[in-house]
Amino acid sequence: MLKTIAIIAIVLAVGIAAVLLFALTKPDTFRVERSVAMKAPADAIFPQVADFHRWTGWSPYEARDPAMKRSFGGTAQGKGATYAWDGNNNVGAGQMEILEASTPSRLRIKLDFERPFECHNIAEFTFVPQGDTTVVTWAMFGPAPLMSRLMQVFINMDSMIGKDFEAGLASLKKLIEK
Repeated sequence: MLKTIAIIAIVLAVGIAAVLLFALTKPDTFRVERSVAMKAPADAIFPQVADFHRWTGWSPYEARDPAMKRSFGGTAQGKGATYAWDGNNNVGAGQMEILEASTPSRLRIKLDFERPFECHNIAEFTFVPQGDTTVVTWAMFGPAPLMSRLMQVFINMDSMIGKDFEAGLASLKKLIEK
């Protein structure tokens, strides 16, 4: 019996060590991005993203908790605008601040999550005219500490976050093109 328990303990320890070693091989930064072409000029799309009050019309995270508490601060839109949220387990809690608003080509946002786990990333939107359309890219990037790399062993972060970006860009496209 003790021999069986010892074998199980050794197998578990080796398994945990293998997972940790595999996690250490993951990159220490991450980047997720999605793009979509919209039939509109960049200067018509940019204000929908540069004004946090307008995110309720297209962001995939807004509908996940209708009772979510929201607060806005700083400037009304563009550089210096802030948005904080506190919601259920589907949205967590955190805040965003627009760091750069290069109208109508790029928007850079500091993104700080408090819940479900603390992390600090950058979100970026770029707007590139191509003929009668604008290619809008939504990206998020930042450091991948050990805990994040451990999660990546079991969860594909690109797929998980990417689905949300695809849904948000599709909603933004629908809003812009109507």
